[in-house]
Amino acid sequence: MARKKKQVVLEKVLVEDYAAEGKSLGRVDGKVIFIEQVVPGDVVDVRLGKNKKDWAEGRPAHFHSYSPDRVTPFCSHFGVCGGCQWQMLPYERQLQYKERQVKDNLQRIGKLQLPVIEPILGAEDTRYYRNKMEYTFGNRRFLTTEELGNPDITPDSQVAGFHARGMFDKLVDIDTCYLQAEPTNAIRKAIKHYGLEHGYSFYDIRAHQGFLRTMQVRLCRSGELMVNVVVGEPDKKKIIPLMDHLLALFPEITTLLYTVNTKWNDSLHDLEPVAYYGKGYVVETLEAFQFKVGPKSFFQTNTSQGERLYQVTREFAELTGNETVYDLYCGTGSIGIFLSEKAGKVVGVEVIAAAIEDAKENAALNNLKDTAFYAGDVVDICDDEFFAKHGRPDVIITDPPRAGMHEKLVRKILDMAAPVVVYVSCNPATQARDLQWLSEKYEVTRVKPVDMFPHTLHIENVVQLKLKKELNNELPE
Repeated sequence: MARKKKQVVLEKVLVEDYAAEGKSLGRVDGKVIFIEQVVPGDVVDVRLGKNKKDWAEGRPAHFHSYSPDRVTPFCSHFGVCGGCQWQMLPYERQLQYKERQVKDNLQRIGKLQLPVIEPILGAEDTRYYRNKMEYTFGNRRFLTTEELGNPDITPDSQVAGFHARGMFDKLVDIDTCYLQAEPTNAIRKAIKHYGLEHGYSFYDIRAHQGFLRTMQVRLCRSGELMVNVVVGEPDKKKIIPLMDHLLALFPEITTLLYTVNTKWNDSLHDLEPVAYYGKGYVVETLEAFQFKVGPKSFFQTNTSQGERLYQVTREFAELTGNETVYDLYCGTGSIGIFLSEKAGKVVGVEVIAAAIEDAKENAALNNLKDTAFYAGDVVDICDDEFFAKHGRPDVIITDPPRAGMHEKLVRKILDMAAPVVVYVSCNPATQARDLQWLSEKYEVTRVKPVDMFPHTLHIENVVQLKLKKELNNELPE
């Protein structure tokens, strides 16, 4: 039998600084220790998870003293669920660390010559800022330290909430989540209580069976409210009464759907939600623009900050009303449509065909004529024939997923040589890598971080690039 490695605990480590990705750091005999769930100024005993020659990482085993920067988290589930990581930090301090993360990534990974980074655009609302929430129903409850000694609470319980941090099969039974305004918590609790009263099974993720599985709530600033209840069994004798119960309790629901998911994963992209009540989608607004958002559509989760993010993008594009704008990774067309009033023409390209259909509908919803959206890979679509039809881009907008852009797409952007590129990123590390590739022809001229998700470690960043002067002079008329 293999011996278990003895856990190493480092005592009274002073947390000196923020590192990245929500971790902070301390030093012991010159060795860097990356520590989760602490803030600079804390003094802690650290239980190590990884222990290398030059560095180690771990979690706090005991706090000897707390940083003066700490504040009391407003959520009773903080530190247990997989959501907010930074509620113990004042929001102003969160913004400082996020701004520094952007700068460090662009300099360390991108090795770029940077302009002065513009002040981070923080959120006006740091609670109730999400327009979409996803909850999970399950039959295994995560027990906190306080609950372990309570004989009335067992891990084999029917619960509704979020996955416990780092655990795929245990859920935190959420009382109140402060990320989305009501009636989000009331709807989740109503489904849970109805399921308990009527003997509905809650999903067993290990056995891949059970009736109540997940749910999504989309609450728009337009006032429209969409709820999609995902069940693991196609049993209409259970589904219909539950739908009627929700409509009776929550008349503010404008669209109610259910989705039957018998797969092993929770993805909805290959499933067909059924509209039980309402038009099957909601309409959200950004400035004067309207956007149709269905149960499978992508839309910025923070509407107010999404609007401000797009305003920064529009400003960085420096449009005069005549430019041809190529919107790469256009999704449902939201950025291109948002920029359209100041552009001559918008051309969107996206690999997901369903998103392109949404983009076309959104363009029609806003009565836009000088837009065109195409499904496929940019590398394949944007050839000489395409340019002859639509014109070469004056401005390129790119908003890739967290993994960043494929190197082939970067080469394509270099070949297209648009005078201005605006790169919107949800991951400054992969953005820095891509910017380093683009530096072959482009220089970074403006940088502005935007905080979309207060109390989390996530940060968006907008970068303006311009062709280097010697190359810009060589562009064909």
